[in-house]
This record gives sequence, C-alpha cells and structure tokens, in this order.
Amino acid sequence: MLRGAALRVTRPRVAVLNAVYAYPHADTDSIIGVVRGELPTVSHQTVYDSLHALTAAGLVRRIQPAGSVARYESRVGDNHHHVVCRSCGVIADVDCAVGAAPCLTASDDGGFSIDEAEVVYWGLCPGCSAPGGSRTA
Repeated sequence: MLRGAALRVTRPRVAVLNAVYAYPHADTDSIIGVVRGELPTVSHQTVYDSLHALTAAGLVRRIQPAGSVARYESRVGDNHHHVVCRSCGVIADVDCAVGAAPCLTASDDGGFSIDEAEVVYWGLCPGCSAPGGSRTA
C-alpha cells in the first residue's frame, strides 16, 4: 500500500498503518501505544509524521467529531459517516442513507465544487442506552 501511494516503506509507517487497520477510530495516543508495542523506541513525532503522511496519501482518514480528539480510520475512498455515543464516546461507521453520495448535493452550494460531506450522528450506543447501562470510553 505504501509503495502504491509513492511513500517510502519504513517500519514506523508500516506499524502505524497496521495499528489504524487493527483499531478503527483510534486516537493518536492509542495508536502510539500500539506502535510502541512493536517499536518500543518510536517517538511521538514519528507517529504524528507517519499519520500525516498516510492521511495525505489517502491511505487513512482523519476524523474529529466535535469535542473529540482526532481519530484515524482505514476506511477511505467512500463518503461514509459516523455515529458517536454521547456517553462513552464509541464511534461507528454509517453508510450514506440513499444512493452513492446523496449528501454531496447541497441545497445551495454557494458556488463551491463540493467533493466531500461530513455527517456525524449523535446518540447513545446500545450498551449505554440499555436500562442501567453506561460504558466508559
């Protein structure tokens, strides 16, 4: 994947990419923890640089729901959305409701050439919405 995106293959980049695939919607600190399990001496900056390069190359996607830190996912190349639990913070993918990308047709685009839409649904996950339920993030 790295070579296909014209990126140099390095151990940190491979480890970061593997971490994002293994833990969808993980935040940077979680990714650093996973990568350090494989590469104990990797620096924070190296992980940040790797995430930036992978995002710029389109190999991972950065999302940041309101009030949340940045998170990364491997699902790229489509116009999917997210649902976020207000209680525990868990995030899940949500496909567009109708058609290939209906959200890209704005009622008034203001002259913009729109190529992406970001929709975030908020609510309670099944664990938090169950009677007496409350998960922690």
